[in-house]
Amino acid sequence: MANAEQIVTAFRDVAATKNLSDEEMTDLVKEGILAGLARIYGTTVQAEIAIDDMTREFDIVVLRRVVAEVEDPASEILLEEARWDDETFEVGDVMEVPVDFRDFGRNAVMAVKQRIVQIVRDNERDRIRDEFSDEVTELLSGEVQQTERGKLVVMLNRSREAEAIIPWKEQNPRERFRQGDPIRAVLKKVEETPKGPRLILSRADALFVAALFKLEVPEISQGIVEIREISREVGGRTKIAVYSRDESIDPVGACVGLKGSRVQAVVSELGGERIDIVPWHPDTDVFARRALAPARVSKVISDIERQVITAIVDEDQLSLAIGRNGQNVRLASQLIGWQIDLYGSREWVEKGADMSVLSVSTEDQYETSDFPLSELDLQRSTLGALSAAGYETLLLILPESP
Repeated sequence: MANAEQIVTAFRDVAATKNLSDEEMTDLVKEGILAGLARIYGTTVQAEIAIDDMTREFDIVVLRRVVAEVEDPASEILLEEARWDDETFEVGDVMEVPVDFRDFGRNAVMAVKQRIVQIVRDNERDRIRDEFSDEVTELLSGEVQQTERGKLVVMLNRSREAEAIIPWKEQNPRERFRQGDPIRAVLKKVEETPKGPRLILSRADALFVAALFKLEVPEISQGIVEIREISREVGGRTKIAVYSRDESIDPVGACVGLKGSRVQAVVSELGGERIDIVPWHPDTDVFARRALAPARVSKVISDIERQVITAIVDEDQLSLAIGRNGQNVRLASQLIGWQIDLYGSREWVEKGADMSVLSVSTEDQYETSDFPLSELDLQRSTLGALSAAGYETLLLILPESP
């Protein structure tokens, strides 16, 4: 007999760090010994391995069927050879051959260890795959372990064994991280590789913004407020359309928070990226008006067949509607899923179009609660004073309507 501690020593450097239970350890030992026996006798070897739970000692018995003609030496033994041990053996009987682990050669011991390492690794891969497959779109946190050819290798706080990376295309080009920096990102997908599952994280995807709002806004995590649509140009601006299942809860106000606290927490994580929050609406015309905020829209004309919205704004609203380098109208178009053709009132008149549409409609006019004051023509000192007082958006400094 050999003591189980001899085998435990062979893979202590692997198993000790994996928090294995006694039952899991026993199964690993048996699997490992079977692999060692296969190295000695052949891959088809059959054996019984028993481990005493009290003494931690074990018995290894190789099973060989008695045959008249051997076809598989690993699992069969010739009748004449079997009768050297016991004359009563007949063809078809099973001969039990005790094996002492101390008789295992170096190669067999190595096979035991390799098999155990493989099992531990496979189990770990399965655990990571099972744990994170249902976590896609969730926010994960960790530490930058290293930068490698443009990608960030992240050690997750909740699972240090998981391989997690942020590829270059999933990073915010305005951000720079160093080894050891704490980092948060959204799980975009679980990718299969020859080495096992790899977690692909992102700070550039719109999913990252949605995950941050879920973290900061309890109404979203509770399912009361929903993020219906979101469009983003990383590092520049994000538009988000929200909807409340509870009519008593303003979805925009819930996302903005008291004095903008919730949205500012998200903006801070995004490095100052601007965020427009608008209420979602099933009517595309209404939704288009809201999506073009902070601009006020005079009229929208929809072409359902072509899925095109024609939006007309007054001249003083045109630059707001377009946005820097066309960003506002571009994101609005992505948000509603339709093309938006934008016209100023002067251009609309020059086209010979109906001038009656130029009277500003008050129907469903909406101004985003996150209209940043920085977009107004204010002196830098004034903006600084307002910001220091906690006022970052227009509606925060306007009196409430009676």
